[in-house]
Amino acid sequence: MAATPNMESSTVAGGAKRSRSLPSRVVPPIELPASVEELSRKAAALLGWNGIVLPETTVLGRKICVVARLRTDVHAERIAMGMGPVVDRATVDTWTWPELAATAPAPAAEIIGVLAVARHWRTAMASAVPFARYGEAAMVLPSPAVLTEDYVGNCLPRARAYGLGIVTADPNAVTDLDLEGHNERMILDEDPVSRLVNEIVYDQLLRGTELAAEVD
Repeated sequence: MAATPNMESSTVAGGAKRSRSLPSRVVPPIELPASVEELSRKAAALLGWNGIVLPETTVLGRKICVVARLRTDVHAERIAMGMGPVVDRATVDTWTWPELAATAPAPAAEIIGVLAVARHWRTAMASAVPFARYGEAAMVLPSPAVLTEDYVGNCLPRARAYGLGIVTADPNAVTDLDLEGHNERMILDEDPVSRLVNEIVYDQLLRGTELAAEVD
């Protein structure tokens, strides 16, 4: 009867013993030093964006915080017409058709800027860039995320090209402006996407007003 070989002392070709792989060092993920709402409020103040900082929401598949103001005169007209916020994309798309543009309601929200708060610049940039085509946009990142060669070599050139501002937050949630946004980029005219975003923000502004009234 053949003997079973000793697996622990068996060798591979060339006489070398099997080697055990050592576990790699686990690097803890970078975390945000405060809530998204707190960081977005601090970033808006640092950027000089005067308006209501709305809670984070998903718009066009991106998580963003919008800083906006209600156009009270337009809001009053729309209330008189019985035309509140319309967030149905198919309906809003028709507002830019030549035959319907004259009867479309005016935008009731003034969007000051859009913030994307994330742990990594790639995530934040993916969220902010679509809105930078229509106005001010900025990223909010934890300070450890910007102390890398990847950030300097890849993030900063792209952020400058898109006109994005960058705000950093240290472990104590103290914010600092790392890159100012600029207006040299081409801003698109009003289109179905910008109208839909405006209606979503208009709806958020009204919901926030209702909640504030309930709290009072």
